[in-house]
Amino acid sequence: MRFWVKIEVWLVLTRRFLKKRVGIKGMVMILSFFTGVFGATAAIVIKNLLHFTATTLGKAFPEVNYHYLYLIFPLIGIILTVFFVKYYVKDNLSHGVSIVLKSICKNNGKLRRHNIYTSIIASSITVGFGGSVGLEAPIVLTGSAIGSNLARAFNLNTKNSILLLACGCTAAVASIFKAPVAALIFAIEVLMLDLTVSAILPLLISAVTGTVLSLLFLGDNVMFNVPYMHSFVIRNIPVYIALGVITGLVSIWFLRMMRFIEQLFLRIKQLWLKMALGGLALGILILLFPMFYGEGYENINALFEGHAYALFDKSPLFPLFKFHLIFVAAIASVFMIKVIAMALTTASGGVGGVFAPSLFIGAFAGYFVAEVCNTCLGMNLPYTNFVLAGMAGVMTGVMHAPLTAIFLIAELSGGYSLLIPLMITSLVSFISVYPFEKYSAYTRKLAEQGALKTHNKDKFALKKIDWKRLIDSDILTISADGSLGEYTQAIAQSKRNLFVVLDKARHFVGLLVMDDHRDIIFRQELYNSVKVTDLMIEPDTFVYDTDSGEEMLHKFTKTGNFNLPVINHNRQYIGFLSKAKVLAAYQDVIAAESED
Repeated sequence: MRFWVKIEVWLVLTRRFLKKRVGIKGMVMILSFFTGVFGATAAIVIKNLLHFTATTLGKAFPEVNYHYLYLIFPLIGIILTVFFVKYYVKDNLSHGVSIVLKSICKNNGKLRRHNIYTSIIASSITVGFGGSVGLEAPIVLTGSAIGSNLARAFNLNTKNSILLLACGCTAAVASIFKAPVAALIFAIEVLMLDLTVSAILPLLISAVTGTVLSLLFLGDNVMFNVPYMHSFVIRNIPVYIALGVITGLVSIWFLRMMRFIEQLFLRIKQLWLKMALGGLALGILILLFPMFYGEGYENINALFEGHAYALFDKSPLFPLFKFHLIFVAAIASVFMIKVIAMALTTASGGVGGVFAPSLFIGAFAGYFVAEVCNTCLGMNLPYTNFVLAGMAGVMTGVMHAPLTAIFLIAELSGGYSLLIPLMITSLVSFISVYPFEKYSAYTRKLAEQGALKTHNKDKFALKKIDWKRLIDSDILTISADGSLGEYTQAIAQSKRNLFVVLDKARHFVGLLVMDDHRDIIFRQELYNSVKVTDLMIEPDTFVYDTDSGEEMLHKFTKTGNFNLPVINHNRQYIGFLSKAKVLAAYQDVIAAESED
């Protein structure tokens, strides 16, 4: 206890010192550096944990063309991960980037402390034992949690908390790929951070810090060994366009198949059955396609080096691949089935992300297009160029992040000579995907909940406002069977000039506006003869309790009213909504987003 008290005192003193010496902006700059240091360290640790786990398990594989340990290792990894998450973490760790987005959209950038280390451990177990997912999303969650908790420790406001969270994400991505520009764009494009000078500088500090630390501890070897890239040839533009269409279709398949398998497993209530089915099905796929084991980046390098046939040599199906058509069909099967292997991993309880699978699938899709064109059409397309372009295409379609995909592949390949083909493929892929899938793998669930933050501040503010809390239920109600006398008694008890008329089942019937009845409310001879139903008005517009913020505000704008009744679809009365309260809440959200 004394230790934590000392830490708290030290934080308070440091916070006061920094605020006095450098101000809030200077404090954010300094914290962005430390966020970069800690975020990069986390990425380095998780990569080494994975290497240790994979190396240790690799010693168990016998030196044969194929082996049946593939059937059991993924299942063991999933079981260990599920038990770690269920009995130790006791929280959701799946889809790390989605968790980060949810914290930005709904929790003002606050992430729990355990997110700093739990996703590292869980994903290392899953991927180390062969889970067919990536480590990038868990690393992003870890880096973001570091930034978020640093901001909380130094008592920063919401805007700066989200900024430091984004700094942690940027540092993590930069250190994984040694790609600072792509990491910066990822924070802006995927996390939907506002592009301002006050945001760019801390992000740059974190990106550079993460990249430099990665170079120091992991060396200057890039993730992909691209032996040689051919110059861009204009006559190949139609093929790059075709590749964009194909990667777009593959991305639609990716998103829908992932969603289908996850929903299928949600119907399975028994945890042991879910783990068994997912783990064993994944093991069978890895036995048939050994390149599905783990992240799979080494398989992308094999494509660059021209060793595509060797990727199947540990498969029991390898003898069939001496026939070229079967080999081409196998390449197509790889990028179509990989998403099933990935979805089985996460749906059955494994922890990992879609970053690596999207690059893997894109690489094989690009190789497939080049192979078909070269062998069937007699063309001489460079495999390397199309593998890289395919990676950018699928990443764009799955993440809805074309700029991140373009610059990441450009930096990973060691240069920008392929910038135009990457742009063409990514653009066509995005155009092909967007009409059918409006949201990315990260944002769909948040969008369905109406909580997705966008660069459009107006839309985001309306989504963030919980307008149901603004409902006024203090307006007096009058029975539809009542008389003018009862109406005047209600007027004497109320400080408002508005009254709601309800039937016996509390269904909304109409409204009474006192200003419309000043000429008769004092005529006592009419108190019994005039009925409430003779005086009320029936509004033609209601706010329903299921309306979104945008629908609600549109009704105010359309009618010009300052108050609207709120009912459910059975016409039962809930309360009244004031336009003034809605606009005040809207202004509070905008102010909070814009505060320095």
